[in-house]
Amino acid sequence: MKFASLGSGSEGNALLLSAGSGTTQSFVMLDCGFTVRETERRLAKRGVVPEQLSAIVVTHEHHDHVGGVFKFARRHRIPVWMSCGTHRAVADRCEDVELHFCGDGDVVEIGDLCLRPYTVPHDANEPIQYVATDGARKLGVLTDAGHGTAHMIAALDGCDALLLECNHDVHMLQTSAYPSFLKQRIAGDYGHLSNTAAAEILASLDRSRLQQVIAAHLSSTNNTPALAHAALNAVVGQSALIEIAGQQEGFNWIEIA
Repeated sequence: MKFASLGSGSEGNALLLSAGSGTTQSFVMLDCGFTVRETERRLAKRGVVPEQLSAIVVTHEHHDHVGGVFKFARRHRIPVWMSCGTHRAVADRCEDVELHFCGDGDVVEIGDLCLRPYTVPHDANEPIQYVATDGARKLGVLTDAGHGTAHMIAALDGCDALLLECNHDVHMLQTSAYPSFLKQRIAGDYGHLSNTAAAEILASLDRSRLQQVIAAHLSSTNNTPALAHAALNAVVGQSALIEIAGQQEGFNWIEIA
């Protein structure tokens, strides 16, 4: 099982998941916030062509996550999975796209991958995040959540790898030039995780199997890779376990051993 990012941040997000059984290899894209042409370009850098994708799974309807989903799915005839609440927000964009629906507690089997969506607190219509497994290894994905919950912790316990939002540094956000309403939205219970909140969630998890943690969805204005890395390293204490997902480059394939 392996995963790679096409880019992570407020300008666009897309994550590739892949698992194989020896004779088959499955690819799923989680979110797509880039244009069709840009997505194709970024896929090519990861050695993937659109025809290899079995599905696109969606977390929520915000543009940086869903902006390119339906045009890309239409062009390449790829089925799309999302929550019913997300569909209500994007229904006018779904014409001629094969749709499937999932929600908290469901099991979504796509080729060699099994995805389990779980609910997160975010200012969207039925936002979900996902845990993916190939039956032996477990990848947890958590971005776009305002605060940690016991339900999230239970979903992410025992992951072999974790993609974890480190959106902002609290002090940088508070002293930024952002208007007050935007600061309140980002820092609110249905906004985005700070470095501190991400570290608290990480500290609460069963990390006995953890091989890799990726800091994701960093603000280009209110955070730095060094601050995010330091916050997570204070919990895991092994710098080599931590990677940063960039907006422009994402990160290359990481294999979960």
